[in-house]
Amino acid sequence: MIRIGNASGFYGDRFTAWREMLDGGELDVLTGDYLAELTMLILGRDRLRDPDLGYAKTFLRQLETCLGTALDRGTRIVTNAGGLNPAGLAAAIDRLAGRLDLPVRVGYVEGDAIQRPDALTANAYLGAFGIAACLNGGADVVVTGRVTDASLVVGPAIARYGWGRDDLDELAGATVAGHLVECGAQVTGGNFSFFTELPDGGHRPGFPIAEVHPDGSTVLTKHPGTGGAVTVETVTAQLLYEVGGPAYLGPDVVTRLDSVTLGPDGPDRVRVSGVRGTPPPATLKVGVNNLGGFRNSMTFVLCGLDIEAKAALVRGQVEEAVGKDGLEFVLARTDHPDATDTEAASALLHVHLRDSDRTRAGRAFSAAAVELALASYPGCTLTTLPGDATPYGVFTADTVPQDAVAHVAVLPSGERVPIAPPPTTCLHGPLVQQNPITRGASSPPRTRRGALGELVGARSGDKGGDANLGVWARSDAGYAWLRHWLTVERLAELLPETAPLAVQRYELPNLRAVNFVIEGLLGAGVAASTRFDPQAKALGELLRSRIVDLPVDVPSGPATSGGVAA
Repeated sequence: MIRIGNASGFYGDRFTAWREMLDGGELDVLTGDYLAELTMLILGRDRLRDPDLGYAKTFLRQLETCLGTALDRGTRIVTNAGGLNPAGLAAAIDRLAGRLDLPVRVGYVEGDAIQRPDALTANAYLGAFGIAACLNGGADVVVTGRVTDASLVVGPAIARYGWGRDDLDELAGATVAGHLVECGAQVTGGNFSFFTELPDGGHRPGFPIAEVHPDGSTVLTKHPGTGGAVTVETVTAQLLYEVGGPAYLGPDVVTRLDSVTLGPDGPDRVRVSGVRGTPPPATLKVGVNNLGGFRNSMTFVLCGLDIEAKAALVRGQVEEAVGKDGLEFVLARTDHPDATDTEAASALLHVHLRDSDRTRAGRAFSAAAVELALASYPGCTLTTLPGDATPYGVFTADTVPQDAVAHVAVLPSGERVPIAPPPTTCLHGPLVQQNPITRGASSPPRTRRGALGELVGARSGDKGGDANLGVWARSDAGYAWLRHWLTVERLAELLPETAPLAVQRYELPNLRAVNFVIEGLLGAGVAASTRFDPQAKALGELLRSRIVDLPVDVPSGPATSGGVAA
């Protein structure tokens, strides 16, 4: 097998994780994922200020603490921290190694940048074969730009086992492994619905390791003595994160998520097997970021009686002061009746303004809100100080033909190796929504009132302007109930903000799960969203908190044997 660890799930993850992973035990490869849709926008703005930037600068500081250790132990490093400028980061690593007097061989992958004169950034999601070429070319460190997150694991597995384009099941298995570790500690107990059941209460989960075997099967684990846990449920949670239908599209393979089988393999070890793959699509996804304008926000505290009337007064006053265009008012009813302290008796009125005019969205807006302090509703106060507007971005997704992208591996020798597109591709139309099987005629189950989260876990996240919400049951009996009960219509009842939106529902029986894709919930993407939970990270926990009729014959708590929590 090849042991591939991960030390970063996003730009800003635990700084010491690289050191911890190298010191914690044997690894063949250590990866770091830094890129998200929002990160590409941040790097694009960096590059506007300095054309030599465009990569994740934090990675260099992390590498300085552990490059010598990695070289001594023969652990190779693969990261997408190159962002918009992989060549620039590769050169910076060479300079760092020279300063540290370390002999390092750096390769990098390029070709993801798409020429769009009207865009701040436009990057295709490349596959894993360029990474494999760099490793086969002798690289100690491989830097990429926008590859799929899973490619950071798939590439080293290709290099180790010599898989080709036709080894679809193996590529699919490694893709699942890459998807599981790409978000770091999120697969070892981070952000886990049942965190109170973890050995350390979720205090400091360790980072994950994927032991990838020649047939593409994997064992997920972590270094001994690190926090959190690796269980079938923690792995299920991450497997449901930011996915759509059972067909998980990638540049090298389409991975069938409904073929994944999870099972315990010892303490803090979960075996992932049975994964099947089909030929990839003929196109690559392209993430496009543009600057959308400027925005600002002010929050009013409304205490006591007449909350709705107070909010209406503020709305009229602000609209009169700055005009209605671009204004958004969100009233959060956090107040409680007959409260004994001010905070418990208060609601929050969030006022957002987005405009192409920085001046109008800046001090002109925030100062107008502050000027109401002595001339508005009784008890008027704000939680925000007057400030200037900040720019925001808009994310959209596009596609380009696979053969329209010049995917190139630049080896440590300087040799440039073109990576040919896959010879066999398949058309992939819209994924068909899966509806639950209609319950046969039988007496309705006895029920009790309780929080949905007593029986199910959930994991949610963002994909551009869409959100996904994966829900899994903790037992076979729980899934038999869940798949009939949690329909699109019931989701709209429990989460009313989803009611006017298009929602796709998919079943994943092997995981005892259903997954919802909620189109347009996040508007123009995370960077433009004024939603209280802009990345939909808490959407699953909101659903779990709803009080519903639970079946009496389905026990709460984890499965006791051979089940998801084993």
